[in-house]
Amino acid sequence: MKRFIVGISGASGPVIGIRLVEELLKAGAGVHLVISSQALEIIQYETGLAIKGDSQAETQRLVREHFSTGSEKRLFYYDEKCMEAPIASGSFRTDGMFVAPCSMKTLSAIANGYASNLLERAADVTIKEGGKLILSPRETPFSPIHLENMLKLARIGVTIAPPVAAFYHKPEDLQEMVDFFVGKLLDSADIRHSIFRRWKEQAYDQGHIKGHRDLL
Repeated sequence: MKRFIVGISGASGPVIGIRLVEELLKAGAGVHLVISSQALEIIQYETGLAIKGDSQAETQRLVREHFSTGSEKRLFYYDEKCMEAPIASGSFRTDGMFVAPCSMKTLSAIANGYASNLLERAADVTIKEGGKLILSPRETPFSPIHLENMLKLARIGVTIAPPVAAFYHKPEDLQEMVDFFVGKLLDSADIRHSIFRRWKEQAYDQGHIKGHRDLL
């Protein structure tokens, strides 16, 4: 069973991280989830999902209940202050880590090795252990500081995958746009999925592209 860390930081668009967790669980992966305190507030504001409890234990229960699809035993939730969590150590082996969305504060912390909470520490560990780290920075426009931080990380092998919209699949609603973003994150980790229609995929399947059948 593959095992991934997912961090949801305090930026607009936490629905991307939530949808990502759902798809990873659906794919049979184990998920170790960290949600920042700011992200918990944004999740309720943007999605109406109330998963912030009055205690760490209550928040953990609410998070697990939300993802209770028979796969909750593969979901592990940690408070951002829980620096003794397994994912804070390089000895904890994973198949990669996502931060979606990734705030500019979190991006800066990761780029400069400033691990002030569990999410940042887990990303720092992923880098030092040579693991796969995929960040989905959510801001617009990017300042030169933002771009420099992204370039710094990209040069050492971190995948920078911002939630940039595409329209060739003709999305009919916000959910289809979110699915596209999440699908691109899954692609970056080489996880098979079918949550969005790829470029000219249907035309190729039906032989509508000239010369396509001749290549089969």
